[in-house]
Amino acid sequence: MADGWVSGSAAEAIASRRSVRGFTRQEVPLDLVRHILELASRAPSMNNTQPWKVHVLVGAARDRLCAEVCAAFDAGVEGEMEYGYRPHEWRSPYLDRRRQIGWALYGILGIGKGDREKTHRQHARNFTFFDAPVGLMFTIERVLDTGSFLDYGMFLQNIMTAARGFGLDTCAQAAWGSYSAIIKRQLAIPETEIVVCGMALGYADPDEPANALVPPRESVETFMRLHE
Repeated sequence: MADGWVSGSAAEAIASRRSVRGFTRQEVPLDLVRHILELASRAPSMNNTQPWKVHVLVGAARDRLCAEVCAAFDAGVEGEMEYGYRPHEWRSPYLDRRRQIGWALYGILGIGKGDREKTHRQHARNFTFFDAPVGLMFTIERVLDTGSFLDYGMFLQNIMTAARGFGLDTCAQAAWGSYSAIIKRQLAIPETEIVVCGMALGYADPDEPANALVPPRESVETFMRLHE
């Protein structure tokens, strides 16, 4: 444990994790970011391959990337993610859950159905990391396959859980994947790597309405099957 930092219980950190969509400008010590990544690297991976690569963006580097991607988004320029993230077919119950959380968020924000301008502005906030002072960008080598993506998910979850232990919040953001060309150029990422996602990291803004959203979870009985 790093000096001066005391983390809470793992159960508390997991239970309090949420996708925060509004952060204060309070700086996050880079030593703490490094410590969180160090903790997260204890995630399991196939034959200890450790497939994760992380770019930490703060200050001018963060602002440059946000500015260029925001400009591209406003101009209607959008690429394709470099791997299959979304379902091949949206069907129940996944489509139902997607609609439920979308309606709940937009309801809190006062965005009516069909309000394209407000919808656009809200989506654009992804590309400012929702004002978080730290942006994280994750990549993986193209030669790796589905199993390594499963390993990567455990690494990302470790980051989000560890962040909660130190009073920080996060938002994992697949949206950045549509702008991999800009990200790669700005961060000098080779074409041998795939942009997995981005992540906002910082201190939650208590005055941000979107942060009142608490996504529902299915009961254990709906996904657990006990075999005795």
